[in-house]
Amino acid sequence: MENAVISDKIILKGMRFYGRHGCLSAELELGQWFVVDLEMSIDLSKAAASDDLNDTLSYAEVYQQIKAVVEGPSFALIEALAQAVIKACFTFRQIEAVKVLLKKPQAPLGGPLDYAAVELTRSRSQMA
Repeated sequence: MENAVISDKIILKGMRFYGRHGCLSAELELGQWFVVDLEMSIDLSKAAASDDLNDTLSYAEVYQQIKAVVEGPSFALIEALAQAVIKACFTFRQIEAVKVLLKKPQAPLGGPLDYAAVELTRSRSQMA
């Protein structure tokens, strides 16, 4: 299996956080819900073989990092917020790449919609 591409992933889907992000003053004052889906590429072979929590990534720690970003300082653009989420993921040395889908269900677009969203995918080398 030498030189094989690792395609293992840890997925956290539907994380909901209340944040104050946007271009309108009302968005910054009132805030709104944001939904974050993460796919983290990580070699899970050691954890799969050992069945030991120490050989994998703590989902709870990742969740807390993402929560801190989304509930933290404001961004005007969800593109910038999504990039900050990715940067937070790369504080975990095991993560090789991240795909984030960041949804803004209450985007003020003047009519009904399920959500506005951005999706960013970055490898660790792209963030260096």
